[in-house]
Amino acid sequence: MQKELNYSSIQLTALVLLRMFIGWHFLYEGIARLVSPYWSSASYLLDAKGIFSGLFTSIVANPAALKVVDFLNIWGLIAIGLGLIAGCLTQVASIAGIVLLFFYYIINPPFISYKSTIPVEGSYLFVSKNLIEMGALWVLTLFPTGHIIGLDRLIFRKKRPEF
Repeated sequence: MQKELNYSSIQLTALVLLRMFIGWHFLYEGIARLVSPYWSSASYLLDAKGIFSGLFTSIVANPAALKVVDFLNIWGLIAIGLGLIAGCLTQVASIAGIVLLFFYYIINPPFISYKSTIPVEGSYLFVSKNLIEMGALWVLTLFPTGHIIGLDRLIFRKKRPEF
């Protein structure tokens, strides 16, 4: 049984804006990759550091696997972005966003001993923009707003018993 959440107007506004800003970021990144005819995750995966670098390098070596990863990356970003913006399956979209960002984080973690050949913005020791956005999505998972402002309100509305 879902307990009723009571947000103040300013809390609800802040949470919905956070959800929509992150949704826009995901949607934009997905569309930018979709419309770029030469985009591939290959360079990012080849630059992988850490204990999983061999796995990510092997994905690039297998054209079919790379094609699947590229497809999932593009359409995952778009679906997560649309879900967050529209407030549709917001908790699912938030968790999917956390998982995707976690992969980005472990592929190229912001550790001192790891030097990236790809320019990385917003990496400060262990904290990167991916980790910050994961934290924000965790907040959105814990404080869902789609059932108040979003399509989740229509999808999950309580059915009234008919007499």
